Amino acid sequence: MKRVLLFLMTNLGVMLVLGVAVHLLGLNQFLTANGLSVGGLLAFAFVMGFGGAFISLLISKPMAKWTSGVQVIDGSPDPTHRWLVTTVARFSAAAGIRAPEVGIYEGPPNAFATGAFKNSALVAVSTGLLQSMTREEVEAVIGHEVAHVANGDMVTMTLIQGVMNTFVVFLSRVIGYVVDKLVLRNNQDGPGVGYYVTTVVLDLLLGVVAAMVVAWFSRQREFRADADAARLMGRKQPMINALARLHGLDPGEMPQALKAMGISARPNGWMAWFSSHPPMEARIARLQQA
Repeated sequence: MKRVLLFLMTNLGVMLVLGVAVHLLGLNQFLTANGLSVGGLLAFAFVMGFGGAFISLLISKPMAKWTSGVQVIDGSPDPTHRWLVTTVARFSAAAGIRAPEVGIYEGPPNAFATGAFKNSALVAVSTGLLQSMTREEVEAVIGHEVAHVANGDMVTMTLIQGVMNTFVVFLSRVIGYVVDKLVLRNNQDGPGVGYYVTTVVLDLLLGVVAAMVVAWFSRQREFRADADAARLMGRKQPMINALARLHGLDPGEMPQALKAMGISARPNGWMAWFSSHPPMEARIARLQQA
């Protein structure tokens, strides 16, 4: 509950700051006496769409540490900790990136990678993962997370989210203007009730569609990270074994902001359309066919 609350508060704070910023800059003055200012609306949509996504990216690593209780183990004398740090460093060198920080957090079997830049990222594994898997399987999971970092997946997902956010903000307000002025025939200089109601409803509906698009891209990125982990390991069987093991374990709930960067999730039913991860069966089959 604490993690979810912190995530919601962070996003609320980002939106409030952006709202004040665009107001001070005058970017929200896209409804004028002469009609709709498309240029002003595009600027507003761009700032709101990409601004929120990039601010979330920039604070992703400290927020991950805070919300998950990650303990950074770089330099730890513990033998298991040293093995984890060495494994991350080995895979990072093979992938051509600087070794990320390495951390452990208390929780069910899972792992994640996060950070704004590939050369200053964080890879964290849960205590449940270490207790439930063999070392070779843990290595495969680490390879998967290092692959996410090397592929720049955090930035890619941020760009996709920013584009979708921009379209949602822009389209909802254009349609709101049409409904308000042409359908409800509001002759006032400013926007009427129809505009505000339509905008709020479409922000929600289009936001759902945007979430489905972002989730689809995330699922394709998971297939790629699985394949890259197999290449880092030198063979695909350890990754297949790790996925099979995770399939039989409960990954638990990760903070919403970190779900897309985890190794495991449990999509089912219609919610699979919104899942950041493909079904384990599909991931294993893709690796076996590779």
